[in-house]
Amino acid sequence: MKLQSITKNVVTLLAYFLLAGVTVYLYPRYDGSFPYRYEIGRPWSYDRLVAEFDFPIYKSESQLTAEQTEVLRDFTPIYTYLAEQPQYPLVASLSERETLVKEGVENISIIDGKVATIYPLKDVYTPKSAYVAFDKNFTPNIVRDTARTNQLRATLLSSISLTRGIVQAGEKVVDRGDIVTEDTAMLLYSLKIAYENENQTKTQSAWSIVGEALLVLFFILLFGLYLYIFRPEFLRQQRTMLFFALLSGLILILTCSLMRYTSLSIYLIPFAWVPIITRVFYDSRTAFFLHLMTLLLAAPAVPNIGEFMVVQIAIGIIAVAGLKDMTKRSQLAQTAGFILLTYAVTYTAYVLSTTGEWRSIDAWNYLYFGINTILIICAYGLIYLFEKGFHLLSSITLVELTDINSSLLLEFAQKAPGSFQHSMQVSTLAMEAAKRIGAKSLLVRTGALYHDIGKLAHPEYFTENQPDGQNPLLDMTPEEAAQVVIAHVEDGVRIARQNHLPEVLISFITTHHGTSLTRYFYNTAVNNSNGKNTVNPELFRYHGPKPTSKEEAILMMADAVEARSRSLKEYTENNVYAMVDDMIEQQINEGQFSDTPLSFKDVEDIRQVFKERLLAINHHRIKYPTINK
Repeated sequence: MKLQSITKNVVTLLAYFLLAGVTVYLYPRYDGSFPYRYEIGRPWSYDRLVAEFDFPIYKSESQLTAEQTEVLRDFTPIYTYLAEQPQYPLVASLSERETLVKEGVENISIIDGKVATIYPLKDVYTPKSAYVAFDKNFTPNIVRDTARTNQLRATLLSSISLTRGIVQAGEKVVDRGDIVTEDTAMLLYSLKIAYENENQTKTQSAWSIVGEALLVLFFILLFGLYLYIFRPEFLRQQRTMLFFALLSGLILILTCSLMRYTSLSIYLIPFAWVPIITRVFYDSRTAFFLHLMTLLLAAPAVPNIGEFMVVQIAIGIIAVAGLKDMTKRSQLAQTAGFILLTYAVTYTAYVLSTTGEWRSIDAWNYLYFGINTILIICAYGLIYLFEKGFHLLSSITLVELTDINSSLLLEFAQKAPGSFQHSMQVSTLAMEAAKRIGAKSLLVRTGALYHDIGKLAHPEYFTENQPDGQNPLLDMTPEEAAQVVIAHVEDGVRIARQNHLPEVLISFITTHHGTSLTRYFYNTAVNNSNGKNTVNPELFRYHGPKPTSKEEAILMMADAVEARSRSLKEYTENNVYAMVDDMIEQQINEGQFSDTPLSFKDVEDIRQVFKERLLAINHHRIKYPTINK
C-alpha cells in the first residue's frame, strides 16, 4: 500500500514537472531580446516605448529600392573590343543585346586601351540588324567586361546610406494607443536590429530560461501551498492532481503556441475554461486559485501583462460566481454572456484609464471577445470528456441521475416499492441536512436514491416490501438472516456497476451502513444464547468501509433515523427527538464517523434538521367529520 502511495506521488510530481517543462519550452523566443509584437494599422498595445540607447533609423525596402533605381539610372555597362575585329559598326551578340534592353540601359562604355568612350544603345547592332543596315555580314566585335561592370555597380550602390537619421536615448519611439504606421514600423524595426546587435550572449539567453523555469516552478508551488493549507485531501487524490495539471496545461499550450507561431490576439484563448470546468467538479475557491496559477504561468508569454491580468482575473471571478451549481446546460450559456460583457467593459475601462484616449482601443478585440464566448460555450463538450476520462461527477449528471423516470429507478419503484419510498424520504432528509452544514446537497440526494438499490435482488426479505407481514427471514437462524440482509450492499454494488453508475455513487452504497451491526438479528442471537455470550458479532457486521466524507456520513445518519422512525408508535416531539439522538449517538459510539471531517457543530445541526423534518413529514392530520344520519 505504501509503495502504491509513493508511486502515485511520483507520477503526480512528474506530471507537474512536465507541465513546467512544456510551458518553458513553448514560451515565445523573440529574436534577440525584442519582446514586442505589432501590426501596421493597429494600435500599439504596450506601454510607452522609450529608446534606452542611441540607434540609427533604417530605410524601408521601398526607399532603398527607389534610391538604387535613381543611382543606377546613369549606370553604363563596360565593354571591350574583340581583338582582330573591326571597331565599326558596334556589333553585340543577340543575347547580349537583349540583356541590355532588359536592363533598361541607354548607353554603354567601351574601353579601348585606357580610353573609355560612351555610345548610345541605338548604335549597338546585332549581326542580323547590322546586315540589314550595311548589307554585309558582321560578327560581334564587343564583349561585356563583367568584372569591371560589377565593380562599378557595387561602388554606386555602396554610396547609398542604409539609414536616414538617428533616435537618441530617452526619445519616445511609440506610445500606448498610437496607431502603428509604416514610419513607426520602421522605427520599431530599427530598434529590433539594435537590440539584436547589443551584447546578447548565449550566457544571457540561458539565464533568461533559468529565470522562466524558476518562475513557473514557484507559481506551481504556490498552488500546491494553497492545496496543502485549504484542500489537503486533493493532494492525496492522484486523479484530481492530474486533472488540474492537464486542464491548466491545455490552456498554457494554446497560449504559448498562439503567441509563438501566430500574430493573433491573446483574447482568442478561452482562459475561462479553467475556472468553469474546475467549478463544475470541485469548489469555487479551488477553481479560482487554479485559474490564477494558470494566468501567472501564461503571463511571460503575453503582451501587455497588466491589461491581460486585469481582464482575465475579472473573467475568472464572473466564471466562478456564475456557476455556483451548474445543474442546467443553459447556465453555461448565461455565464458565457456575462463573460462577454465583462470582457468588453473591463478591457474598455482599462485602456481608457491608462491612456485617456478612445483611439487607443483596438476594435478588433471585441470580435475576439465574441469568438472567445463561443469557445466558452463549447466547454460543455470538454466537461463531458473530463468527466469520463477522470471518472468525475458533474452537477448536470447528478441531476440526470435523480430522474425517477429512469429505467433503473422505475424498476426499483415497481419491484421494491417500500425500499424506494424509504430511499426517497432519506434523500429529502439528507439533502436538507447537507444544505444546513454546507455539504454537497445534490450529491448526497443522488446517493440516497441509490443507496438501497441492492434490495432489488431480493426485495421480499425486507420488511418495507412485505405488505402481508410475511417475513421469510424469521424462518432462518439470526446468523443466516443477518447475512441475507448484509448481502444487499454487495448486490447494490453489482447492480450499480451493471447500470454504469459512477464510482462516487457506489461509495454511498458501500458506506451507508459502515461497519455497524445488524442490530435486530444480533440482539436476537444474544438473547437466544441464554446469557452464555457465545455469539460472534463479526457474523452480524456489515463489511464497510466506514464513511469518509460529510456526504456519506449524512446519508448513514439519515438512513438510520428514517428507518427507525417507522417503528415509532407515536410521532410526538419527545419520541422523535429521543429516537434521533439515540441513533446518532449509537453510530458515534461505534466510531462510524471517525474517518469523516464532521465537526461537533455539524452533527448537532444534522440532528436538528432530522428532528424538524421527521416531525413535519409525520405530522398529525385532523379527523374529518362525518355527516350525521
